Amino acid sequence: MSLHDDAVLVLKGYEDQEDLRRTYLEHLEAHPAGLWKACTDGHITASALVIDPEGGRVLLTLHKKLRMWLQMGGHCEPGDPTLASAALREATEESGIEGLALLPSGPVRLDRHLTPCAWHLDVQYAALAPAGALESISDESLDLRWFPYREVAGVADGSVVRLMEATRERLARDG
Repeated sequence: MSLHDDAVLVLKGYEDQEDLRRTYLEHLEAHPAGLWKACTDGHITASALVIDPEGGRVLLTLHKKLRMWLQMGGHCEPGDPTLASAALREATEESGIEGLALLPSGPVRLDRHLTPCAWHLDVQYAALAPAGALESISDESLDLRWFPYREVAGVADGSVVRLMEATRERLARDG
């Protein structure tokens, strides 16, 4: 199965944000290469919020180019077999944390936003940090820091806050 096929299946199975979900599926139908950075009409990206529920905190990166506190994530690569694996790869690369585990019930949210390269149609996952996880800053970040839940709204934009809230709701629902 191709990454494109996986993305279509993931989005067809995603049950929230109906209008945005439909926009993503229409994008993939109109753009067979709509997962790649080269697609200037926009492209699917994959991200993951790294969360430590035991510590009541999330790990955010101060993005080098955008100079904003964000979850880990970015462009899909040809070697990514699935959107979930792309999100996990990005989270691992940008956090330096080995042993991250995505929440098993698929994407947490979708978020469409304009970046300097094009529209990003971001498929957002959540990744649980293992106990005692030690982060390590990557070349893509200016900083990397754990924030208690209550501090996220003071440093990050609304999309990160919504992702954190949806992640916490998913954790509470799925146990």
